[in-house]
Amino acid sequence: MADTQVDVTRRIDAPASAVWRLVSDVTRMGEWSPETTSATWSKGASGPTLGARFSGKNRNGRKTWSTVCTVDECEPDRTFGFAVAAGPLKIARWSYRIEPEINQEIEGGQGREAGPACTVTETWIDQRGWLVRRLGKPLSGVADRASHNRAGMERTLERLAAAAEGAAA
Repeated sequence: MADTQVDVTRRIDAPASAVWRLVSDVTRMGEWSPETTSATWSKGASGPTLGARFSGKNRNGRKTWSTVCTVDECEPDRTFGFAVAAGPLKIARWSYRIEPEINQEIEGGQGREAGPACTVTETWIDQRGWLVRRLGKPLSGVADRASHNRAGMERTLERLAAAAEGAAA
């Protein structure tokens, strides 16, 4: 069975660098996500770098669970992604792709300059095996993970935009 993928895109009126700093600071993920309540760097990590690990705490109603995440994509101002596991089991892959808006020609037409806004695409790829998919509802309270995550991703990007646009003002 192919992995299920959900993408949500939103324009944010803030520079790509500012948005990347927010989304790659996993200690703030609880501010944007309706399901993740907190995240902390672990195993000596203190910030976003390839291979850095962090633990995430999640809540849906009365259900709570923890995950271990490993940063597998990290290009400042452009991408941030991580693999999620629960023990030895793959759960998902999350990523954020940030595309700066190009707003003007540089003198003499020699190139273009990034503008004060960007487009962010949040992607979730379900990597659960059949057993973990079957246990999804009893463990997290969610039967249709793709629909649930799409709604959560829309809310996450809405909150991220509010924080980034507020900081840019």
